[in-house]
Amino acid sequence: MFDAVYGVSGGALNGAWLLCGRAGAVMDTWWNREIMRGIIAPRRALRGQPVVDTDYLVNTVYVDLVPMDFGAVLANPTTFHPIATATDTGESVDLHHLIDNEKSLRQALRASTGMPVLAGPPIELGGRHFIDGGLTELVAIRTALAQGATHAVVLRTRRLGELLSPPNRVEHHLVRRYLHRHAPGALSAWHSRYAVAMDEERLLAEHPRVRQIRPAAYAPTVPGTARGPARLRRTVELGREAAHTAVVAWLGDDPNLDLPVARAG
Repeated sequence: MFDAVYGVSGGALNGAWLLCGRAGAVMDTWWNREIMRGIIAPRRALRGQPVVDTDYLVNTVYVDLVPMDFGAVLANPTTFHPIATATDTGESVDLHHLIDNEKSLRQALRASTGMPVLAGPPIELGGRHFIDGGLTELVAIRTALAQGATHAVVLRTRRLGELLSPPNRVEHHLVRRYLHRHAPGALSAWHSRYAVAMDEERLLAEHPRVRQIRPAAYAPTVPGTARGPARLRRTVELGREAAHTAVVAWLGDDPNLDLPVARAG
């Protein structure tokens, strides 16, 4: 049904689960207390370690605890396009051309989700270094359209009217300091991120062949480092309901219709 899946940051992770065919079987990972506390641990900052451990997520959780079928992602005729930000130029980069085996696929997932400051140093792939794609492209619609997409279904984690907030002074200072040290080419992208996000929202709203699926207006707000299982589970369930409702509206009510994924961005 789809020719390609594009994903930025957490959306790239969800896209990979969709393509490997195991999204429905692993939904509870998002609210598993032990797994989430292994991935996100604010106290690690006191030891100079990443608050968000993408190495543990991709190379332990996705290998030993909740195995992702990386081979199925690579073999899927629907192509996979995780988006990351290049540290040398600050440009949004589609990592698809750098993925040719399981190792490079894992690195691409880490690169797309490498949040500045929180996830540690940039990730190397194909001789270049990358950080979170969300720094330059919050939703991968511009890349998809530039590569010839004629229609797009966009899974959003933000509710209608819920826009990106400009960073506070502390966040701005910390990220700027991190980028100056690790990704100087991305400094301009950080400064223009809010304006880019607003442009993306206008594009998504006005494009005649783009459809968006959003959480309900009453869905809880979920910060990027949230770990509370009750809130995360409720968010996942509401996301799945929103996707199911949208697809039924578009395709008709099929009693056999099953949507395995709840959260993608």
